[in-house]
Amino acid sequence: MFTCPKPNPQAKLRLFCFHHAGGGALSFRPWLNYLPSSVEVCLIELPGRGTRMKEALFTQFEPLIQALEKALLPSLNKPFVFFGHSMGAALSFELARRLYQNYRLTPLHLYVSGHRAPQIPDPEPPIHNLPEPAFLNELRRYNGTPKEVLDNSELMELLLPILRADFAVLENYLYTPSAPLDCSITAFGGLQDWKVTHEDLAAWQQQTNGAFSLQMFPGDHFFVYSSQSLLLQRLCKELHSYVSNLDV
Repeated sequence: MFTCPKPNPQAKLRLFCFHHAGGGALSFRPWLNYLPSSVEVCLIELPGRGTRMKEALFTQFEPLIQALEKALLPSLNKPFVFFGHSMGAALSFELARRLYQNYRLTPLHLYVSGHRAPQIPDPEPPIHNLPEPAFLNELRRYNGTPKEVLDNSELMELLLPILRADFAVLENYLYTPSAPLDCSITAFGGLQDWKVTHEDLAAWQQQTNGAFSLQMFPGDHFFVYSSQSLLLQRLCKELHSYVSNLDV
């Protein structure tokens, strides 16, 4: 369910990165050259993509959370941090809640990116079951799939089932109110993101008893790519701080 491209048994901290709908572990590979060497970076790889291409796709939120819980639990034997973008933000948040409820485990920090706070319903209608032309138009709105990929029928034949399944996971997510998390939460957003507003992100504060911060970056829903260097500067600084505190 995840891969650690640069294993580091001596690492003080593990960072688990949860990708967006249609993404995979490759979405975060460029980060490996920037993040602190004292942090072991673990990249979530959901079924149906990458090295798990032949595995059945998840289309329901709850079974996916259960699978993530089972897969990650053995690796939560040292301090850890979650980062999730878009769909990954919802997954990492619900996984953090489940880990605390079941094992009293909590991340040192939860970074949620490009996703409204879970208590805010999605105002947009579901798209995962739309006819192909309408579904492709919705994908163009997100601006996360390159035009040359969208226009390549062979590539899209491979990608469409993954994208539909991931959107089904998100659109089947039902938020249940519960006690706020004890870990700090940071929300990141894109200034030009039509899908997630500043107010949507600010509402994440209700989900933590700890510190909360919010930072907006230039870019649309996929500012994590267009403003990657700025985002990684922020992440590196904070991860260095966590590692330093663990050394004390």
